[in-house]
Amino acid sequence: MKAISIPLTFLFFLGTLQSDPADPTKVDADYAIQGEYSGVVKGKDGDLKLGCQVVALGKGNFMARGYVGGLPGDGWNLTKEETVNSQKKEDGSLVFENDKHRGILKEGVVFVETLDGKKMGLLKRVDRKSPTLGAKPPKGAVVLFDGSSAENFKPGRMTEDHLLMEGAKSMELFMDHRLHIEFRLPYKPTARGQGRGNSGLYLQGRYEVQMLDSFGLDGKNNECGGVYSIAPPRENMCFPPLAWQTYDVDFKSAIFKDGKKTKNANMTVRHNGVVIHENLDLPKRTTASPLKEGPESGFVYLQNHGNPVRYRNIWVKPL
Repeated sequence: MKAISIPLTFLFFLGTLQSDPADPTKVDADYAIQGEYSGVVKGKDGDLKLGCQVVALGKGNFMARGYVGGLPGDGWNLTKEETVNSQKKEDGSLVFENDKHRGILKEGVVFVETLDGKKMGLLKRVDRKSPTLGAKPPKGAVVLFDGSSAENFKPGRMTEDHLLMEGAKSMELFMDHRLHIEFRLPYKPTARGQGRGNSGLYLQGRYEVQMLDSFGLDGKNNECGGVYSIAPPRENMCFPPLAWQTYDVDFKSAIFKDGKKTKNANMTVRHNGVVIHENLDLPKRTTASPLKEGPESGFVYLQNHGNPVRYRNIWVKPL
């Protein structure tokens, strides 16, 4: 996964914009601070790579989560990391502090030091992009949405900038298949939990891979990448809201004989190019799925929870 270092710049003039959680050009000043930071610091045993995710909580409040080894999907050693809260100071800086270390975020850089002020190193802001972003449909694939029309979904609604809107059900039905979808979660810093940009990708209308702004959260089964009510992701690979993200799913249908299920459905899910579920057994349909389990083919469904989630480049390769 490619990580690109970028300077922190404020691109938006406060007071002249109307808030729109789905529009990257209509955000507050906190949005430019929120994001991912990565670098190497001096530890007691030598150089140590660290990652940090800074989450906007609204009105100048932030939460930070640190990762030893690097960001999720980029070296994190999977140890549980604590979260620390901070409020923006008058000079625009943030200070995150635990019982051993302090991080000072200012002008796109997190300066890491001990509590007595000993400099350890710095973390620079990075803008990661999924390696499968823009993936082209292979031969034999069914293109469900390419920005030209929403006619392959019912209902199918498209924005003025040619993005598919939430609440869409594919007209075509599928059994075993490979699916690619790109999605963008809204920026709702004052929202919490399931109100923070909720939607979901349903395979066959039965098994949901959750879509939710879970950037910097624990990564539970009801958060982004979780298979709702069944399994949490191996890692929380959720990027910041309004960044384009990808799911790539290999799905195998449940097998039925004489009206009884003899083998569960299963799927492998990649979130932003990282495997978060591998051959995951699906013993039941997920909560609130529109279709019951059965031998019949099913549709691709993008849930509508009243949040402006946007989608593009959706294709399915029957297997």
